[in-house]
Amino acid sequence: MEKKTVWLIVSCLIVSTLLMLSCAPAVTEEEEAAAPTEEEAVSETLIAQIDYSALIPESLVISPDSRRVAYVAKDGNKQVVVVDGIKGKQYDLIVDGSLIFSPDSKRVAYVAEEGNKRFVVVDGKEGKQYDLALSPIFSPDSKHVAYVAKEGEKRFVVVDGEEGKQYAMIWPSIVFSPDSQRVAYAAKEGDKWFVVVDGIEGKQYAMIWIWPSIVFSPDSQRVAYVVDKRFVVVDGREGKRYDFIPTRHAILFSPDSKRVAYPAVVDDKWFVVVDGEEGKQYDLIGLPMFSPDSKRVAYQAREGDKWFVVVDGTEGKQYDDILQGLIVFDSPDSLHYLALKGDSIYLVEERIR
Repeated sequence: MEKKTVWLIVSCLIVSTLLMLSCAPAVTEEEEAAAPTEEEAVSETLIAQIDYSALIPESLVISPDSRRVAYVAKDGNKQVVVVDGIKGKQYDLIVDGSLIFSPDSKRVAYVAEEGNKRFVVVDGKEGKQYDLALSPIFSPDSKHVAYVAKEGEKRFVVVDGEEGKQYAMIWPSIVFSPDSQRVAYAAKEGDKWFVVVDGIEGKQYAMIWIWPSIVFSPDSQRVAYVVDKRFVVVDGREGKRYDFIPTRHAILFSPDSKRVAYPAVVDDKWFVVVDGEEGKQYDLIGLPMFSPDSKRVAYQAREGDKWFVVVDGTEGKQYDDILQGLIVFDSPDSLHYLALKGDSIYLVEERIR
């Protein structure tokens, strides 16, 4: 390219830049003064001060909205809960790991001990004393509190101070429905386990895989759980028996609550069961995901040394790995995930036809 041509191009670029700058609105002195300084761009709000000399290690909890702090502290030969810098009542013991905030961050609960009795304290109010009281949980709407208590040889669930039926054993993982109106848990009498939903006992089994398998549907109307790591019970109806049902986040309801999916294993081969229909078998699969409109199901699968995403039974492009096993639906007919090929990571975006 000739020098004259190059200089002509450079000159045009300079002129156009100057024109753009001249057309830009001028910054007034008032606007310049109003612009936040580096100090003004950061604000600090004191939430509480912690007495580290009294703090019991690992007892500090932060509220979900990050605006409140609570911890257990030594107070002479007693213990107290300190919330937002304010000390509560003294007790012989505050049970380790029992201190919690409610989901809306407005309420606090914990288990305290006096003498040989334990009880739950909610918002500073003491509940009934029992031989044993386990850590409480709040409902999703923060209005209800539930926990397992023991008196003598029997255990029972207490919801908002109301005691449920007594059993020989109750697994401490109580589950509230999404609308906070229903409660489910697993109980044992004799050598049999069963799920109790709203006080109604389900069918008895030798073993119910309790944590974290009891699941409510998004509309709170349906309940599912895994029995003996071998089959799924949905609304009281038993599914097909398999060699193994992985129990960590095993059961998934669709957003509209009408469909159910879970992984299963037979002869060391993995597959997804959707509404009772078995998908293709693979060496390994990830957790299934429903689309926002509940019509599609996607999951990662491995065959040999290659990974790919399966959508409604259709296999996608193969990669060395699907990172973190995370598949995200962006809309009912599109999704994305991160995939590894060699030493490169790709953002894969798929349109579903």
